[in-house]
Amino acid sequence: MGMHEKQDVARQRFDVADAAPLLLDAQGVVTSWTRDAQRLLEYTATEVVGTRVTGLLSAEDAARVPELGERCRRNGGWAGLLTAVRKDGRPVRVMVRITPAMEPGGAPHWLVLLCDMSGARGWDMSRAVLEQMVTDSPVGIAIVDTDLRCVWSNAALERFGGGSPGERLGRRLAEIQPGVDAEGIEAQMRRVLGTGRPVVGYEHVGRVRSAPLRETAHMMSFTRLDDDQGHPMGVYYTVVDITDRHRARQRLALLDRAGEQIGRTLDIVRTAQELADVAVQDFADFVCVDLLDSVLRGAEPEPEPPYGTGGVPLRRAGHQSVDPGVPEAVVGIGQVAAYLVGSPPVHCLATGSSWREERLDPLGEEWAADLPGGHRATFLELGLHSVMVVPVRARGVTLGVTSFFRRRRQEPFDADDLSLAEDLVSRAAVCVDNARRYTRERDAALVLQRSLLPRRLPEQDAVEVAACYRPADELTGLGGDWYDLIPLSGARVALVVGEVPGHGIDAAAAMGRLRTAVRTLAALDLPPEEVLAHLDVVARTVREEEQRPSAAQAVDARAVGPGCVYVVYDPVDGQCTMAAADHPAPVVVLPDSTVVRVDVPQGPPLGVGGPPFESVELALAEGSTLALHTDGLLAHRDGGGTDDTDRDRLRTALARPASSLDRRCRAVVDALVPDRPRDDVVLLMARTRLLGAGRVADWDLPADPAMVADARKEAVRQLDEWGLEELAFTTELIVSELVTNAMRHAQGPIQLRLIRNRSLICEVSDGGATAPHLRHPRTTDEGGRGLLLVSQFTERWGTRFVPAGKVIWAEQNLMEPPA
Repeated sequence: MGMHEKQDVARQRFDVADAAPLLLDAQGVVTSWTRDAQRLLEYTATEVVGTRVTGLLSAEDAARVPELGERCRRNGGWAGLLTAVRKDGRPVRVMVRITPAMEPGGAPHWLVLLCDMSGARGWDMSRAVLEQMVTDSPVGIAIVDTDLRCVWSNAALERFGGGSPGERLGRRLAEIQPGVDAEGIEAQMRRVLGTGRPVVGYEHVGRVRSAPLRETAHMMSFTRLDDDQGHPMGVYYTVVDITDRHRARQRLALLDRAGEQIGRTLDIVRTAQELADVAVQDFADFVCVDLLDSVLRGAEPEPEPPYGTGGVPLRRAGHQSVDPGVPEAVVGIGQVAAYLVGSPPVHCLATGSSWREERLDPLGEEWAADLPGGHRATFLELGLHSVMVVPVRARGVTLGVTSFFRRRRQEPFDADDLSLAEDLVSRAAVCVDNARRYTRERDAALVLQRSLLPRRLPEQDAVEVAACYRPADELTGLGGDWYDLIPLSGARVALVVGEVPGHGIDAAAAMGRLRTAVRTLAALDLPPEEVLAHLDVVARTVREEEQRPSAAQAVDARAVGPGCVYVVYDPVDGQCTMAAADHPAPVVVLPDSTVVRVDVPQGPPLGVGGPPFESVELALAEGSTLALHTDGLLAHRDGGGTDDTDRDRLRTALARPASSLDRRCRAVVDALVPDRPRDDVVLLMARTRLLGAGRVADWDLPADPAMVADARKEAVRQLDEWGLEELAFTTELIVSELVTNAMRHAQGPIQLRLIRNRSLICEVSDGGATAPHLRHPRTTDEGGRGLLLVSQFTERWGTRFVPAGKVIWAEQNLMEPPA
């Protein structure tokens, strides 16, 4: 026991009535023994007197006797705890006080007082010691009677306001601290009085008189005080200020909410609004987020915005208030929020540093300029009294500013609040920047996709067409599905639907290459199976290039190649030819609404090799509807189902009537595809038409050069019937040249056909397998000018091969579309 401990114990008042005295001489020999000592240790006087006191103590404490004797001689006494040993060997903890007992003229003696501490709560503290403990305690302590009126309090409680201990006497808590929840606290006191069970760790949040503008938090504990008969006398309670801990918990909770609620989407405006929504919860009364206009567009912020002249062009991206309707906002979401040069928002925007003002001048300089409607609101009108402005910075770039205001909360923003606001905005800034980058990349991807997909399907008379494209809910909303309608010679059209595995820009780029290749191959007028065969070569070349390692990294090969279905429809005879490469077969809706699935031989995916492609041909009645789609159309909402159930769902959706083909197309997609499909979806629907007999004329010609003149006459007569006399000269020239070439260079039957469509089409077919070539004859040549003239007088001309030979055709534009 140290010096201070010894002195504190020595100063304690010792209750002599409960002590057992005995007397020792200077050498520690027991010279006097009392009945109280005998009752405590069970030794008789004859057994103890004359023996050393060490025999009455435990071995450990007996070894301390020389040291304790020296302390007694040096300090004039000693007090403390020792372990004595009863006669039966049982130890007993005793409190010992040693004081000198000097007899006049006699030898020095020591009076030893022993007090049994077994079963005691602790040291036998005197009232003075106890009063010193509670009065000088740094913890606020008070006692109330059974009427909950204060009967005692210590000085530490004055820190919370409410007056001195004397001023608190006889008063209830509501009178002492009007700002606290007196009813809730007194309910705890009554509970303790009624049950006798203490309440520990009760937290209270409110305002006390010592800090009327600041919300404080306290932890309180309540214990009932009973008299000697066990009757309640009152409640003893303690108060500890835990405001710092409470505010730290609030900050952590706010940052946790920010992490959960900010950045849930990749939308810039929504992310800014989420920041404002979170910050208003238990922190600020009004928050506005203003971003640079370039940021909202997804562009890179200007490195050095023109902050020096005129108002700064910011746009309101989000705001929120504790009051419904956000009355503090003088600009709406999306509107320009222009700030004056030199105003705090502009300063923060230019420097990238935060700014805080604990007390705003209600009549001070305004920040905003050119508000909508010419409205200018002062801080006095808006009721705002404290503000922080924090720049929205991410990756070293300032994207805008966020302003925090207090209106209802009277406590001004302090340095800790600014630190919290900066953490909050910093987290949101990364989300805003991610959304900005996403917006930029998505816009670029969509521009790429729009440039690769047909903006508008070409006008033609072979089919009435409608298309619907719904991308998967991916990062860019961009995929590798595509569709196309390609006009062919002879009033025919090609319908194409294809799919490249994957999503994003890579898939779109691969789709663009394949679509371009399809259109190029279609211009050669090849049959569907040959188009897919050539497309397979293109896809294989692309695949090999992608698998070739580069200096940076090797590109993994796709496990599955692209798929495609290619359909050619001829409105003259209603014949339809189609081929597929690992792609869902088209479905036909007959004029009576019967849905028929076409059995198309399935070829391998494009670019992976395999058996040759095959085509199927069928005749379609006028008014039949061809439905070409990607496999995403049959994606299940719940991931279940079979091929048969998928086809049943498709059949049911296609059979439903609609007012137009376009609405029917969209209705089918809406019925089969969830709002957020797992895969891209393309549906191309084409309702067939037939060119009537009045728009087609044909003649079989014998291989006799004399029949060339007859062919010209028949063609001119037909033009007269169609009212196309103005095309007679050029048509005679075209017929003469094409028929003459067929008779000179080909073999087999020759046929002349005229088709009146959106253009006048002249076709000459023969059994030959060689195609004519355009020549540029020299001045000395006697021939070779026929096809050159044909190319000069027509819009298009070309050759296509058919199973029986070839067809040479030429088109002339009509002044008016056919009736």
